[in-house]
Amino acid sequence: QVQLVESGGGLVQPGGSLRLSCVASGFTLDNYDIGWFRQAPGKEREGISCIANDGTTYLYDSVRGRFAISRDNAKNQLYLQMNSLESEDTAVYYCAAAPGTGVLATQIRTYEYWGQGTQVTVTS
Repeated sequence: QVQLVESGGGLVQPGGSLRLSCVASGFTLDNYDIGWFRQAPGKEREGISCIANDGTTYLYDSVRGRFAISRDNAKNQLYLQMNSLESEDTAVYYCAAAPGTGVLATQIRTYEYWGQGTQVTVTS
């Protein structure tokens, strides 16, 4: 059974840091682009960052300079290091996987497998 499970969310103060993890089971991430997305209450799901199997990364403007994505294919895991967190970063964070095509998938609609999400709340 294909599954993605996120962890690492929680409550953090503005300016703080969190590291999210996502572990895949039922398939290997080697041939997939994988990414992080988030959805705040009342808003559409948006992209944060994605990474191809060759290590090519893309960061969306809202998190550029603060977040970093990485992957460990040997562990079948994806990570998101989040620094300088702001209240606007409060959302449910999802990891997702899209079949690799040679061009990094940056559009939400191309992602086929999704985790259940982990809540990140930034508040003082």
